[in-house]
Amino acid sequence: MLATAQIFPTLPERQDFSAETDRVRLSKVALKAYKRLVEQWGLTGQQAAALLDVSTSTWERLKQDGKEKHLSQDQLTRISAMVGIYKGLHLLFADDMADRWVGLENKAPLFGRSSPIASMMKSGIPQMLEVRRYVDAVRGGL
Repeated sequence: MLATAQIFPTLPERQDFSAETDRVRLSKVALKAYKRLVEQWGLTGQQAAALLDVSTSTWERLKQDGKEKHLSQDQLTRISAMVGIYKGLHLLFADDMADRWVGLENKAPLFGRSSPIASMMKSGIPQMLEVRRYVDAVRGGL
């Protein structure tokens, strides 16, 4: 008879950013990725700050290079979701629609005739994760 471990192999732990060592290690690269995403999506400073759930002045400080900044579990989760959306859109679209899509009004029930950006700004992490699942589903990744 097979052992349980052979039937159900151990899956890698899901990254939840709860360990401070992980947050310290990942903050620099996450901020770098988020700054590029903000630029690619053409977001305003206010939009970038709202998506990260910080004030505009805090966003301005975060985007400056130099001193090490450590992001919270919440901020890393937000960035992770948006990077996933960005990647999914670039797999789905071969042109500039990949970056424009997030700012366009969307008739899908998930968005209620607002843009994905506006819906994520309004509803935070739960909506970011839903948008990521939506993009993955549309491109056939689920």
